[in-house]
Amino acid sequence: MNTREGNLLFPIFLKLEEMQLLIVGGGSVGLEKLSAVLKNSPATSITMVATWFGDETRELASEHTNVALIEKAFEPADLDGKDLVIGATGIRELSEQITKEAHKRRILVNIADTPDLCDFYLGSIVSKGDLKIAISTNGKSPTLAKRIREYLEEALPDTTQHLLDNLQNIRMQMKGDFQSKLQALNELTEKIFKK
Repeated sequence: MNTREGNLLFPIFLKLEEMQLLIVGGGSVGLEKLSAVLKNSPATSITMVATWFGDETRELASEHTNVALIEKAFEPADLDGKDLVIGATGIRELSEQITKEAHKRRILVNIADTPDLCDFYLGSIVSKGDLKIAISTNGKSPTLAKRIREYLEEALPDTTQHLLDNLQNIRMQMKGDFQSKLQALNELTEKIFKK
């Protein structure tokens, strides 16, 4: 039994472009999830299943050959060959069915705005070149996560990618064992962030 309080989620970054993603739902929430995936992992193979699709969803999907829209009701067979599923229907009974069927196949599932049916949450993401920061409020306040994302996007300099590239070059040229390299890089990055 875990007695620690707070956010116990384990953060990971997935190579989503090497996976098969199913999004169930074609309305505004489905569009939001599709947009987020394409912004972060634009080559991900995405299948969207819904009884109807909004115009914006259709338009965005038409711009990406890796996105397939299938206009029909969700069936368990839609999960075949999928690695992850995102439910964006707003219909509790359907969301429960998606979760149940996904779990039978050992597929991780996220159901929008329904934390009790989720295996993972989609955090708010800050990106500056190769730097990516995911923000989680444990599903309690997506609005706060959004505000923190906006703050960090503004606070991180536009030269972040240049800094990352330089640090990688320095790391690749360093001699010595792991511990000595680690110490040297710690000292260097400490100087960068001292005010």
